Amino acid sequence: MLQGFKGKLLSTMAKTSKVSEADPVTEDVVIRIRALAPSLSPAEQRVAQLVLEDPSRASARTITELARAAGTSETTVIRFCKVLGLPGYPELRLRLAAESARESAREGDRGRVVGSDIGPDDTMEQIVEKVAFNDARAVEETARQLDIDTLDVVSETLARAPRIEIFGVGASAFVALDFQAKLHRIGRMSFAWADTHAALASAALLGKGDVAVGISHTGTTGDTIEVLTEARNRGATTVALTNFPRSPIASVADHVLTTAARETTFRSGATASRIAQLTVIDCLFVGIARRHYRETLDALEVTYAAVSGRRVSASRGRR
Repeated sequence: MLQGFKGKLLSTMAKTSKVSEADPVTEDVVIRIRALAPSLSPAEQRVAQLVLEDPSRASARTITELARAAGTSETTVIRFCKVLGLPGYPELRLRLAAESARESAREGDRGRVVGSDIGPDDTMEQIVEKVAFNDARAVEETARQLDIDTLDVVSETLARAPRIEIFGVGASAFVALDFQAKLHRIGRMSFAWADTHAALASAALLGKGDVAVGISHTGTTGDTIEVLTEARNRGATTVALTNFPRSPIASVADHVLTTAARETTFRSGATASRIAQLTVIDCLFVGIARRHYRETLDALEVTYAAVSGRRVSASRGRR
């Protein structure tokens, strides 16, 4: 079993080393619109909402038609394009048309849109299909929009850190604990805190060279922002993992890593957001592990041997 885990780790390391940086605008402009939407002006948000509701229809509209439908001006639409990193509206239309074609090819082959929201009349089969589709898409879209340079810098910083503190509350606390468990397994000094009082006390003891990681899907979780601020004030390097790059938590982070998960009815997107966060955490973990290659393999051997005696054999279970 350990050999299988080590093999998977080595395979992932090899794949990680071949990844090149992708331009998030070129890759998927719809992902970028979703990520930036909360930070846009009210008029720009109306444009974003129209585009997100039906990218294909938006791509067929002239700038005048889109501005009129959003109840705003052509100038606002152009400003919206600039925020996305595009030179103008023609480029946005081209991106949307291309992405709509890819989405239609992906979803239309079975005659129904599994990426649509869950409705009250959906069968259990449709619910399973849609939830699985959303979860898988969260992983794929998160990987596509990840800033590889930032990921590499954060991995290097974490690998050199004498102490790593990980903060998250609510559902993000589970992701923090998962990261702490992974790091602990390979001998990295790390602690995960869900209680704000304990987190603040721990952050106050950090210093230069230490790293504080704050996890918040919305980027607006006050407790996590406060703890990250305390860590930064003490001289620690701060890292934020969020779905929205312009959210408040980004303002107190030296490095920002983003996910790309959608929220849907019944918060089925909440699971997708955790899976997206865990994808980034796995990338960081492997990035750290490859920098301490021999120590990582030795630590895995030792920790596996320490717990192997706690497992019940398959033969005992069949008696």
